[in-house]
Amino acid sequence: MGGTLVSRLFTHAPGRVELLGNHTDYNEGVVLGAAIDRGINVAGSCRDDGMIQIHSHGFGKVEIPLSELRPRNEARWVNYALGVVRELIDLGVLVSGFHAEVTGDVPIGAGLSSSAAFELATALFLLKLFPRELAPLEIAKACQRAEHRYVGVQSGVLDQVIVLFGQANHAVFFDCRSEEIRLIPFPPDLALIVTESGKERALASGEYNLRREETHAAARVLAVPALRDVMSADLARRSDLPNLVRRRAAHVVGENERVWRAVKLLEAGDGIGLGKLMSESHESSRQNFENSTPELDLLVSIAQELPGVLGARLTGAGFGGATVTLCQRELAQEIATELSERYATENGITPRVLVCDIADGAA
Repeated sequence: MGGTLVSRLFTHAPGRVELLGNHTDYNEGVVLGAAIDRGINVAGSCRDDGMIQIHSHGFGKVEIPLSELRPRNEARWVNYALGVVRELIDLGVLVSGFHAEVTGDVPIGAGLSSSAAFELATALFLLKLFPRELAPLEIAKACQRAEHRYVGVQSGVLDQVIVLFGQANHAVFFDCRSEEIRLIPFPPDLALIVTESGKERALASGEYNLRREETHAAARVLAVPALRDVMSADLARRSDLPNLVRRRAAHVVGENERVWRAVKLLEAGDGIGLGKLMSESHESSRQNFENSTPELDLLVSIAQELPGVLGARLTGAGFGGATVTLCQRELAQEIATELSERYATENGITPRVLVCDIADGAA
């Protein structure tokens, strides 16, 4: 069955914002996020000649035989998709070759999970092209493994879960230990503004993996299976902890506690309380986890001064990327314009600013 005999298939996966739960996922913690109305599209058809051809309108074209499926040292962007191919084949999906075109409007390298969107759009495309039933969480985990093995980022699974399980006008709560997923209505009078800092991230370069190692080391010092099992009161009683261990642990522990509080606030429709927690989260990123940057700090400080803003923080892993600002919906466009103009004046960079709606997950 060649590509000319198969109707063209199309899949879409959104980017996501992390509202709270920064670096908690690989510490068996809890996360609060939302899918957004920007994403990645994959369209194409199958081939019967054992060839993979992937064409990105932004990054170029790669063509390789299935027999040479492995991480590429050049055109590294394609490793996100090739890793997904490898994982699905290992799960018994009978991939015979395919042509795929990749497009999208989610900013790359901004902490909005463009990588998870690319992985999931590819996975759903292949599962439609070479039909195989997999549970949604199994698909998410396959994409996570692809990122570990083909990209080198030892990420948790929160990005894939939020991208896949998102629902319009709802936040997604994910418990990374129990794997509970819960949808929580988002106040309709609030909006999210995503602002790129102009500083791209490069997670595989080491800082992300280093923080993972540091938090796991902190759990060992504290003699617990994971930082999920520690409370702020526990840390306060420990005067013997090395400074770095205390700060790394304080961030993750505090983030877990902020997520639990945020769920109750959202269920009560309390956007003001949620905004305060988001701002607290950013301060912890800045002081305790050191995954913020001067650019992200500037965006957050500008946002917090604007009328109608309830809170702001970095979104995603940090080390560059973007911020997410929670604000009153009726003032969102005005806030976005002011935020852009003030950042450009103070930093010399005109940022990309997106007023985002909370969208449905990958389909």
